[in-house]
Amino acid sequence: MRAALELRLKSWGFEVRSAPDGAAGRGAAREFDPDIVVTDLVMPELSGLDLLRALKRDDPHCHVLLVTAEGGIDDAVEAMKHGARDFLTKPLDYGRLRALVDEAARDVESRLRSRRLSGKVAGSDGFIGESRAMRSVFDLIERVAGADTPVIVTGESGTGKELAARRIHDLSRRRAQPFVAVNAAAVPEGLAESEFFGHEKGAFTGALDTRPGCLELAHRGTLFLDEIGEMPMALQPKLLRVLNDQRVRRIGGRREIEFDVRVIAATNVDPAQAVRDGRFREDLYYRLAVFTIELPALRERPGDIPLLAQHFLDVFRAKHAAPAEGLRESSVERLKKHPWPGNVRELRNVIERAVVLADGPWIEDRHWPPYIRESRLPGATELVFPIGGTTLEDAEKALILKTLEMAGDNKAEAARLLGLDVKTIRNKLHRYEADRRVSAAGR
Repeated sequence: MRAALELRLKSWGFEVRSAPDGAAGRGAAREFDPDIVVTDLVMPELSGLDLLRALKRDDPHCHVLLVTAEGGIDDAVEAMKHGARDFLTKPLDYGRLRALVDEAARDVESRLRSRRLSGKVAGSDGFIGESRAMRSVFDLIERVAGADTPVIVTGESGTGKELAARRIHDLSRRRAQPFVAVNAAAVPEGLAESEFFGHEKGAFTGALDTRPGCLELAHRGTLFLDEIGEMPMALQPKLLRVLNDQRVRRIGGRREIEFDVRVIAATNVDPAQAVRDGRFREDLYYRLAVFTIELPALRERPGDIPLLAQHFLDVFRAKHAAPAEGLRESSVERLKKHPWPGNVRELRNVIERAVVLADGPWIEDRHWPPYIRESRLPGATELVFPIGGTTLEDAEKALILKTLEMAGDNKAEAARLLGLDVKTIRNKLHRYEADRRVSAAGR
């Protein structure tokens, strides 16, 4: 039976070693270091239960399958309490055995993949990626970091603009000095000058103490201005002046205080468009935009999702003392199909939710929110065309335009959903627009 089982397992693609009893099996396991062990329960010298305990001491992740006669089922159930994966009764059901060892092999592969990803992101701040787009961002950050010039970081909400700013600071000569972050959109307009320039005690009602502004606090370091496009218009010329002079006077103060800061700004809107719309001063824009770094949306780099997901899983596994070790490959593929309007921040929240829900080592599809499991864009609709009443060209046009609408006018995302090249989408849109102009001219 042992010889037949060895041949059967080899035919299924496994590398196999066999042993005639528990003691010999213990020695073979030490030498072979197996991922999966199939053992009889009743054996001379060392029982299957004793072997199980020894194997689990050496490697808690070793998968042990027990084989027993009908009368030993109670013992097999007891063995499962000590970590056995499952048990089979004699005569062996080879179909069930194949299913069990394949399932165990998938767990081994998942654990190896998770460990490999965890090794890549160990100690990371979450600003990670292996895609071409992110490699270009990392390269530009390294070039800019040593230049000590102002930088504007652009990108959709949730793409990691503050993390990019911190990476620039950490790579610069100012790394040992303060990194001061201010959300320009969150500061009440009446308190904006105090926040940036500071105030003296008694300068206004409620000024009970002297308080330095963020420009002073960031002296010799980096000042990060988040959502710079939402800064109050009245504050913008004052900020420009102090940045040019490198001197600031606190509200109610009489002397000017010198400071030395590097400014990194961030915005989720096109700053040049904000200038054209009159929401941002052109002179301040050019003062800050010596370098511009654009962060890609998560939907534009789906290949980075496994790395990011494992990083967040490791973070939340430690935070919540959760058992989850990694993600099933199928569940990762599900994540890649989602358009991620909230970008990396949305992925982070989804992974935390899954880690809390998971009651075992693997995150699976059932742990995702319903809108992720559906694998469709929010608000997706069906397109129905009557046979004989619609040409293939008209159906294609309707599908492309509807998909583009669902993707928020993002051509790259629409191309991904349709399985087309972005250039193909652009060419077809140009043709549709040309046809529309010709039709209008004909009327």
